[in-house]
Amino acid sequence: MAKQYHVWVIDDDTSIRWVLEKALKKANFKVTLFEDGSTVLDKLTSQLPDAILSDIRMPKIDGLTLMEEVKKIQPDLPIIIMTAHSDLDSAVSAYQSGAFEYLPKPFDLNEVINKLTHACKFTQNKKTVKTKTNLTDSNIIGSAPAMQEVFRAIGRLSRSTVSVLITGESGSGKELVAQALHDHSLRKSAPFIALNMAAIPKDLLESELFGHEKGAFTGAQTKRAGRFEQAYGGTLFLDEIGDMPSEAQTRLLRVLSNNEFFRVGGSKAIKADVRVLAATHQDLAKMVEEGRFREDLFYRLNVIHIHVPSLRERREDIPLLMTHFLELAAKEINVSKKNLSSDALKKLTQFEWRGNVRELFNTARWLTVMSVGQEIQAEDLPAELQSKTLLEPQTHSTDWQQAMEHWLIEQLQADEKEILSQIIPQIERLFILKTLEYTKNKKQETAQILGWGRNTLTRKINELGLK
Repeated sequence: MAKQYHVWVIDDDTSIRWVLEKALKKANFKVTLFEDGSTVLDKLTSQLPDAILSDIRMPKIDGLTLMEEVKKIQPDLPIIIMTAHSDLDSAVSAYQSGAFEYLPKPFDLNEVINKLTHACKFTQNKKTVKTKTNLTDSNIIGSAPAMQEVFRAIGRLSRSTVSVLITGESGSGKELVAQALHDHSLRKSAPFIALNMAAIPKDLLESELFGHEKGAFTGAQTKRAGRFEQAYGGTLFLDEIGDMPSEAQTRLLRVLSNNEFFRVGGSKAIKADVRVLAATHQDLAKMVEEGRFREDLFYRLNVIHIHVPSLRERREDIPLLMTHFLELAAKEINVSKKNLSSDALKKLTQFEWRGNVRELFNTARWLTVMSVGQEIQAEDLPAELQSKTLLEPQTHSTDWQQAMEHWLIEQLQADEKEILSQIIPQIERLFILKTLEYTKNKKQETAQILGWGRNTLTRKINELGLK
């Protein structure tokens, strides 16, 4: 028989406690419930669970404060934090305070069980979770599942200095992610230097990166420190790394390998104490196959990979983002903030947004200046944007209902039994396949559209024999 793990569940919501208790007991967990954290610390002196699942916002003592106190008593005890406030600061704060995992509400019960099982096994292996509390503000906004993965990655990397490759479409916010990685790192007190590879002429790139000595080339009238020197002790963000010329790729690889470099025209080695973050909208792996990017440099940069979702992959974040951008735009030109009508907001979620978050921000600026009145109506949206509208599919509800009714009558007349067990798998199969086709096989987005957790989708795919 599988080992029974003991978990403590702390949440001031009675219904949440009830649901979690039923699900966890069914999964063979021993469960102890607490409605707040005030009695947890006292009980820790006499009992020790395998893991704790705690809400972040509770009366008397909040989840993060509770976690800090628990860590003083039992530093090795894994704690999973739940919160309905799914933002980057919550995720990073949870991880930096020592959380084992971060679980945004609403959650999938299968995911809760999987994470708690992992945490309990962690306890059995006697691994250590280090405590660190440090937090800065962030400009990254989003509650979509795809953004939660980004927040989790930033939180997990907050105590690391490894290289990170950030991918995503132009305008999706890759530099904001790089800035957040720096701001939530041990190097945050040192400089963050960003450099766009595509914006620098090929002949000047090495000088820009590594600096040059006086007289190194025509026009080099003085000695100049490059970006690696300027970022000493901090972070160097190389945007659009796929546009870096091959010669510069070779020199960058040498710096990452030896942690030292030479200025252009120089003979003295200079120590490089820099964390390198790189970003691209291109497929670097494909560029490696085609011989357009160094394979060894690719693996040096791609120690950890973070994918920033496009705005099309996180449409549910558009209202939140637009509200924020309208506020920023109003401050820029010193006017009162404008609000969106429900029709305008609905229409905004139907656009393609090929320019992603950057295009959305520019639209907020345009509307702040050009729209009449304090409430923005659907007809106020710019004409060139409306021409890109994604048409809403027509439902034809009566057609499918009539077809379903006809099928049901046939089954009844044929005296068939267990007809729901026949039709439901077929419906689920159709919905899963078509939604996966629509999302280009993105499981996280597919699960969200269908109203499931990712683990539920995976289980359904296996049950139905889909590949």
